[in-house]
Formats: sequence, C-alpha cells, structure tokens
Amino acid sequence: MLKNRPRFLARFFIVLILLIVVRLFYWQVIKSKELHTLAQSQHLSQTTVTPNRGKILTSDNFPLVFNEPRYRLFAYVPNLNLSPQKLVDLLLQRLDFQIDDPVVATDPAKLKTTLERTKEIFATKVLQRLTTKKWVPLARDLSLQEKEALQTDNLKGLSFQETFKRYYPEASMAAHLLGFVGKDKLGHPKGFYGLEGYYDRELRGTESIIQQENDALGNPLLTTSFHSVLGKDGRDLKLYLDRSLQFQVEQALRQGLKLYGAKSGEVVVMDPYTGGILAMASLPSYDPAKYWLYDTSLYKNPVIANTYEPGSTFKVLVMAAALQEKVVKPEDHCDICGAPVKIGKYTIRTWDNKYQAGRTPEEILVHSDNVGMVWVQRRLGDDKFLEYLHKFGFGQKTNIDLQEEIAAPLKKHWSEIDYATAAFGQGIAVTSIQMVRAVAAIANGGNLVEPHVVHQVIGQDTQTIKPKVVRRVIDPETAKTLTQMMVASAEHGEAKWTALKEYQVAGKTGTAQIPVAGHYDPEKTIASFIGFAPADHPRFVMLVKLREPQTSPWGSETAAPLWFHLAKKILIHLNVPPSLPTH
Repeated sequence: MLKNRPRFLARFFIVLILLIVVRLFYWQVIKSKELHTLAQSQHLSQTTVTPNRGKILTSDNFPLVFNEPRYRLFAYVPNLNLSPQKLVDLLLQRLDFQIDDPVVATDPAKLKTTLERTKEIFATKVLQRLTTKKWVPLARDLSLQEKEALQTDNLKGLSFQETFKRYYPEASMAAHLLGFVGKDKLGHPKGFYGLEGYYDRELRGTESIIQQENDALGNPLLTTSFHSVLGKDGRDLKLYLDRSLQFQVEQALRQGLKLYGAKSGEVVVMDPYTGGILAMASLPSYDPAKYWLYDTSLYKNPVIANTYEPGSTFKVLVMAAALQEKVVKPEDHCDICGAPVKIGKYTIRTWDNKYQAGRTPEEILVHSDNVGMVWVQRRLGDDKFLEYLHKFGFGQKTNIDLQEEIAAPLKKHWSEIDYATAAFGQGIAVTSIQMVRAVAAIANGGNLVEPHVVHQVIGQDTQTIKPKVVRRVIDPETAKTLTQMMVASAEHGEAKWTALKEYQVAGKTGTAQIPVAGHYDPEKTIASFIGFAPADHPRFVMLVKLREPQTSPWGSETAAPLWFHLAKKILIHLNVPPSLPTH
C-alpha cells in the first residue's frame, strides 16, 4: 500500500492539474467575452446625453414647437443626508403632482381623491427603491421651478439629468401638421405623425455618449481618462406656413363647423407655383402637448390620410383633359344635355333635374351639369380619361413631406357607368391634397408641382427645399381657357351669391354623396369648394371641405361662402390689390 502511495498522489495531482487547466480554459476562452463585459460594467459607467430636438418655425421665424427644459431626479443612497422617509416627505411637498384627465380635473371631489392616491403610490414606490438600491431614479419630467426648489434644500446625494419636453406656444394650432413626440420601445423620444414623424431623423439629432472609469464603490476615478462620443443637436425646420393665415383659417373653419352643423372640416391653402403649404387645418383636432388624452383616430391628418369622392369639383379636371386633347372646344354644344342619360340600368340626371339642350363647355361647368360631363368624357374617350387621371396625380402619393400620406389606387376594371360617374366626381376616391395639387396645375399654367410644408432644414448644413415640377399636364393656353370657365362658374354658378366683388376668382363647387355599405346615403354629403385667386395671377389655391353639413347639403350654400370669406381675408393679408372695379 505504501509502495503505491506515490503513484496515487502523482495521478491525483495530474487529474487536479487537468481540472484546473480545463477550468481556466473555460473562464479565459469560452467565457472571456462575457467576463470582459461584466468587468467593464463594474468599473466603467456610461452616460447618454439626449440632444436638443430641433424647433419648428413658421415662415416669419416664429416657433410653433420648441423644447422646454425638463429634468430627471436621481439619488445615490450612500451619500444622502436624509432618511428615506424624510426624503419622500420632502418630495411630496416640492413636486407638483398634476392630473391630466379632463373629467377628473373638473370634479373637485374626484380630483382630491385621485391626487391623494397618486401621491400614495408615488411614496410607496420611491420608499421601496430607496431601501433596496443604491442608485435610484426618483422622478422625471420635473420643471425648472421644481428643480430649483429642491436645490435650495441643499440636499446631498441628489442629481439631475436635463431632458426636454415639447412646448407649443400656439397651443393646438396646426396640430395635424406638426404631429407629436412620444417614446419608442426603448423609451427614447420619437416623432409620430406630421412633421415630427416625417423629419424625425433631422429633428432628433444624435446622442452624446460619455464613458468614465469608476472605483469599487462606483465613484469616478479622476486620474483616469474618459472616452466621449460627441453628438449633435437636431436641425430646425422652417415652414412655408404663414402663422397669421393658419390662425385665420382655423378660426374660420371652427366658426363654419358651428354655423353649418358639419361633422368635420378641412381647409388647405397652397402656393400653386412652389407647392408651399401656406395653411392647413382639420377639425376636430387634438392638443399635441397632451396627445395621450385624445382618441388615436384624431392623430392622422385627414387632408393626406383620408379619401373622399370629390363630386363636381372634379369636373374642371376632366374638362381640362378634353380641352387639352382638343376633343372639346369652347364653342361646341352638348348634343345630349336636353334629357337624362340612361346607361344600362342606371340613369344619369342633373343635380337640380333641369335640362337644357346645346350647352357649351362653359355652361356645363357654370350649371354643374352631370349629363354634360358624360358628353365630355365620351368625347375624351376611356383611354385618354385614364391617362389624364394619372397625369393629374391620382392613384399615387403627392410626396408631401408629412407622415401617413395615402393614395387610393385607381380601379383596374372600368365599366361604362364607372367612366360616366367619375366624370362628375363620383365613384373615384381622392385625398384633399391630391385635389389641391391637381387644380394648382390649372392655376399655374399647366404644371403638376410637388407640395411641401418645409421650406428649409436649418443646421450646420442648411438645406433649402426647392420647388419641384413633377410634369406638365396641360398647356398654358388650355389652362387659361379653363380658368376663364372657372371664373364664369364662380360668378354665375350656384354660388354666385357669395362671390367676391373686389377680386376675380376661379372656382368650382362640389357636393358628393357619401358611400355607405355599397350604396350612397341619400341625406349625408361632403360639401366643398376649390379655386384660386386672383384668377389672372393666382397667389393661392384653396380647398374648403365640410363633411355632413346640417343646414344644407349643397357646397354652394356651405363650403362656398366659407371659401369666399377666407379668400378675402387671405388676399388682404397678402396685400393683393382689388382686381375688379367697385361700384
């Protein structure tokens, strides 16, 4: 037995050494990356600094959105000079607890109960953190006043991290245009909808990252160097938007909804030459500073994200195509306008059930004659009709610089009745921005332009967004002829009673029934008016649209007077001299 002991010990130590080698191989090779990461996390701290988000400015450099400083509050428990309970009591005194729920805020009893419950939950959570952790987040979204109030207490162990909150000096003005800033899945600020969503990358900038070596207690080592990656603040957006016009448009639209009992409404004002959006409003709206209190259906901008059937406003585009192709001339006379037109099992009638044989193209527009438009479409032909739908930009996005734009695809299969009804704007789905852009092509002499809200992206490398002509749709001569017809429509059509006396306006009313479950609702309509002024050299093209007006279903009695009311304000604001003699 004694003779075998050295051999046994030798084998034991060999096995022991092999186990140690295997274990070292496991830790140093297999687990090396994981251990290296763990070691770094113990002696290296990383701080991420959120950059300032860019401002959004109107054309006169007034900020519609900018950043209000806010602060996150942290505590390093070993350095605190107050007990956890006393610190919690102090925070309850210094912090401003607000209840955003409007129902609760207007009920004193509910407000008191909710505030007490909110403070109780806050105190419980913070106290639990202070007694179980060393580095504790205490509160976020503190105002400058709250931060300064805590700093006057000379408390040790507290630190603040500056963040921001979007501030809207004009409250909810242009909310659909702006969008809002929320949080992504990681809790970082992120723009949603409108400009905030579309230009999120330019607005948000890039974060700064600072790495510092710490001792075993987590304190920074001053003798060691730190590594930093400097970010940069977000860039500002300067808009085409005219602040005064936007205010007047929203005010007038709000009054119009009330006056005509409409369910919702939209107004778009665009420069027909540059495509710059001078004003854009949709109601009902929401407050982007408290977006979470509103139904999510209100976030999308109806001007770009909802489709509708344009009704008679679409007639000017079909007429433009026929005039351009010279299949219809101003002196021609409609040979089917004396009676309703039967197409299969359907009968096409005029809106007022009045008929007059031999109407000219101008008279067809003046009287908004559906039968006359069937005649125009037949002259144009099915293939050319579809070709001009594409040329005017329907079935495709306008590429406006706003998030959530849609475009309803055009039908793949068209029947005879489809062509006939589309000629007067029924059975075809468009967005408001598509209609404004298409009519702008008449106003500017024939060019389809790309609409834009932003004029400049301002930063270290300021970028000016130049006007873009997508294509020529009609010739200047055709545009001029059609403009004269639209002037006649505005001055002698069903909305003539509300036309301006000082300015010559080119425009067209529209009244479209609303499709519901495969048929048209006999009582609900979308009333609209689209046009531009002054007719000879337009400064703007504008669409006014009201959904389900109650005082009258007709665009001539609701949308048209609102359009002319706004047009006069806009012309005066733009210092446009009267173009017609006053009597």
